[in-house]
Amino acid sequence: MLKTTSNKPNFISMDLGTANTLVYISGQGVVYNEPSIVAYKIKENRIIAVGKEAYKMIGKGNKNIRVIKPMVDGVITDIRATEAQLKWIFTRLRINKLLKNSVMLLACPSVITELEKSALKKIAINLGANQVFIEEEVKMAALGGGVNIYAPTGNLIIDTGGGTTDVAVLASGDIVLSKSLKVAGNYLNEECQKFIRSQYGLEIGAKTSESIKINIGSLSRYADERRMKVYGRDVVSGLPREIEITPEEIREVLKVPVSRIIDLTVQVLEDTPPELAGDIFRNGITICGGGALIRGIDKYFADTLQLPAKIGEQPLLSVINGTKKYESEIWHIIKLMKHTIPTFLS
Repeated sequence: MLKTTSNKPNFISMDLGTANTLVYISGQGVVYNEPSIVAYKIKENRIIAVGKEAYKMIGKGNKNIRVIKPMVDGVITDIRATEAQLKWIFTRLRINKLLKNSVMLLACPSVITELEKSALKKIAINLGANQVFIEEEVKMAALGGGVNIYAPTGNLIIDTGGGTTDVAVLASGDIVLSKSLKVAGNYLNEECQKFIRSQYGLEIGAKTSESIKINIGSLSRYADERRMKVYGRDVVSGLPREIEITPEEIREVLKVPVSRIIDLTVQVLEDTPPELAGDIFRNGITICGGGALIRGIDKYFADTLQLPAKIGEQPLLSVINGTKKYESEIWHIIKLMKHTIPTFLS
């Protein structure tokens, strides 16, 4: 059981990502970090697993179990599943009491609509929150990745998550401009699946393709490159089969979708005001999110765009770490809201 904090309202933040959901509680740290997946018992319409336990069921379920992702490509596909998932998480963590009258910050993909934002706020209030704030993931990722977003200088952030890649220019505490693309971790997994099927006639699952990306995925040569054994179903015979693939093969597969992220970055740079563009030339690019873990991605961006590029601090945790750092800003906003006296024109 997690302990409650002082008389001050509890600050709770969540990273509602396509791949993972993370929960942070002030004074407690990150208390939850698991896949954004829910498993239902179809007949009873009852949740039987969430997170890691539900992830194990992908591709291994039966006709009585439905495994769904509440968020796909940065878009909420099932708002009721999202609410059920969050209720399950807080009940499991035994922190329902901490939710009462809390201040909640939700970090969400930039592509979600105002209607979806309103729905998320309603969910948070139903869970017990008194005040709800929503910020874009790319802004939180920059802050958590070690970028001083409050300085009056331009910074270019590439946040590649599970469903979307956001490219944004930030300065003086906020986003100046941003663009989003549905080419990210899940898309790269799908490209690996397509390649294995077309090249080797082998059908593999989503978890296997993700394992390929993690284990031998790269954008430039690296030390100790080794082949990887892959198991799947032969598309002709229907029988299980084993193959071996090389890092070089997967490297060529990944370069195609990553080139689309490069194109998007160029579009953002073309629209960037000249003064900020000069800052970016000096400060370079910061890469955050799970995509930052692909070997050689920083060098690939630097060589292609002729700009310095670096991996942000703890890229997988950059968004939730950003919400931690943003807590003081939230309290400042609340304080201003309390002391703001409305004025009316007579």
